[in-house]
Amino acid sequence: MDVEQLEKYSSAVTLSDMEVFVFPELAYSLVLANIMSPLIWQWRQIDCFKSLQGKSSYRKLMRLRQFIMDEYDFNLDLETWGLTSKARELKRFEKFILPQDIAATNALFGYEGDKYYFDVDIRRHFGLDKYDSDIIPYWKTETVEAMDAFRFKKGYTKRAGECVSLAALYAAAAFIVCGVPLEDIYMMLTPLHSQNFIDVNDGVLTNNRRLVTKAMWFNGTEISDKAQRALRNENATIVAHLTGYVHCFYSQATMNKELYQRFAGKLASYLTADLSPGVFTSFLRSRHHYQKYFQLCRDCHGQAQFLEAEVLFHYEHSSNYRIADSTHEKLLAEVSDEDFVPYELPGRIRCDKLDELLKQQKIDIRNPQGRAALRKFIEHVVPDAQRFVRELADFVHIEARLPAIDKNFVQGVPIEISVGQNREQIIDYLQQLRTSNSTADLAFYAYRDMGTCDWTPFVKAAVERNPVSIEMTSNMSVEQAYDWLSGLANESIYPDKRLAQPDEVANYGRGDGIEKALTLANVIRQRSPEQDTEIVVQRNSVVLKGQNEYRFLSGKEFEKRITIFQSGDINAG
Repeated sequence: MDVEQLEKYSSAVTLSDMEVFVFPELAYSLVLANIMSPLIWQWRQIDCFKSLQGKSSYRKLMRLRQFIMDEYDFNLDLETWGLTSKARELKRFEKFILPQDIAATNALFGYEGDKYYFDVDIRRHFGLDKYDSDIIPYWKTETVEAMDAFRFKKGYTKRAGECVSLAALYAAAAFIVCGVPLEDIYMMLTPLHSQNFIDVNDGVLTNNRRLVTKAMWFNGTEISDKAQRALRNENATIVAHLTGYVHCFYSQATMNKELYQRFAGKLASYLTADLSPGVFTSFLRSRHHYQKYFQLCRDCHGQAQFLEAEVLFHYEHSSNYRIADSTHEKLLAEVSDEDFVPYELPGRIRCDKLDELLKQQKIDIRNPQGRAALRKFIEHVVPDAQRFVRELADFVHIEARLPAIDKNFVQGVPIEISVGQNREQIIDYLQQLRTSNSTADLAFYAYRDMGTCDWTPFVKAAVERNPVSIEMTSNMSVEQAYDWLSGLANESIYPDKRLAQPDEVANYGRGDGIEKALTLANVIRQRSPEQDTEIVVQRNSVVLKGQNEYRFLSGKEFEKRITIFQSGDINAG
């Protein structure tokens, strides 16, 4: 590999957010790595999924949501995978993307986005204010094995992962467990978030551990408002798909252009709602400070009774019933009679009259005529009616800031995987595709398949980008670090011919002998960079040779000789 290839392929191992941004094909390589993993395929045998055989993909997605919410935590601990520096990362990637372009799109390098979302200092927002201003987190993306191994990490009782990890997990699981074709799954990365759009029914968005349907998107709850923040306030930097990617800065795109256009249209439809009584109610639920300008009317034995809108929303908050759906009357039945009055409340708009207006005139809040009609109806009660209407228009329509379509779309050898294939067939197919499709090839590096991959990128990543193991052994001598590693469980979080990185060994307190030897090599290289280090693997025996020799046991059955030179060059024959 040349220097640039080595940087990309080693990035497929560590998968930091910055690496994925610079090498956008890595996002989908991780999805493919998860699809190759046996772990998600085992979910098919869990009773809650077996019972849904023959059901729709949408029904299975809703069950998948509950499973992931039950089994996984969202992890945003900035120190999980250690810290690096702005200067180091900018220097590392200057051959690939200009520093000012990185600063324009990455929150930790200067990007501040929309003022609404970044109304606090960005470093304080992420808890980085306790460090020097140059220090930033690695924010590595986890494979499904690394996510599952969080249960071994101190302070965790469940599996866990950050947003990109969860998006990749959802994409793979939607395909394997729910039978959603990969062609219908689109990854979207923004400077601070990652989520998927799944083209099922009216569309489904993944958001960390949750799924958000179109109805949920516009229900006005606090959870939905939080789910909207990325698409409302950030530019999408990458859209990744089975057919390729579109990047905000790169002039060349590899995704199928027609599918990208289709995705943009489907997403736009998902992010737009007609102004119905139900949507208007959701707006008031979200913007509760406007509730005081509205009242509800009900018929009680032929007599009109009136109720302050905010009172009914208060009842709704602790009820299973909702204001603007088929359970509306049941909710009203829960309201105390004392909260109703027999006269129309002054200074408030009657919601039944507003409903009549919306149904009769079919107001389109997105055009000037519709906004004028609504403003005229409310301005005698609502102060700054123009602002009210503007906020309502923003509520019913979000304009996603996707990468521009004026790219040079270059179609390579496509990846064609169907829901009818089993895991072994998919792995065999991707193996055959490696020489003609770089995303497929990189997937095996993300998968950590050291039986078929060049070891040089893996070792480079191990001794250059694993600061947690360095920090964890900072108060130990090399001999003490060896003793500590020897005392850890001698088992890898990856089965078969796959290997963990040093920080995975350190975080999860376990590792095969090869993984432990690489962890100790990382420590030695940090302490004595002028020293060459050699690791000799002979099936079950692993010997690390430096100033002294350190022995470990391996169950991986490899035969390898790895030399890490003081220059940084690596020979992994």
